[in-house]
Amino acid sequence: MKLSLLVGAAVGYVLGARAGRERYEQIVRLARNLAGSQTVQSTAGVLQAQVDELRHRAKDVVSNKLHAGPKDATPTGAHADAGPNGYRG
Repeated sequence: MKLSLLVGAAVGYVLGARAGRERYEQIVRLARNLAGSQTVQSTAGVLQAQVDELRHRAKDVVSNKLHAGPKDATPTGAHADAGPNGYRG
């Protein structure tokens, strides 16, 4: 375990202990109210739809590239007798 993780956990524990149970309950209520907000819910729905669409597009692109197979080994416009730099010589 990294030292920074342990230090962060210790600092969080100390600050949480100082804040007390009342502050903890206040933070939990605020988080629940925020999570239950219609604005947050609708935004989450929109974001999820966008992520699903991007995932679908990425899957299609990868699938098409895999099924297309290797293209001609020579780049477009290159000649078979061209050297490694594309020059004949």
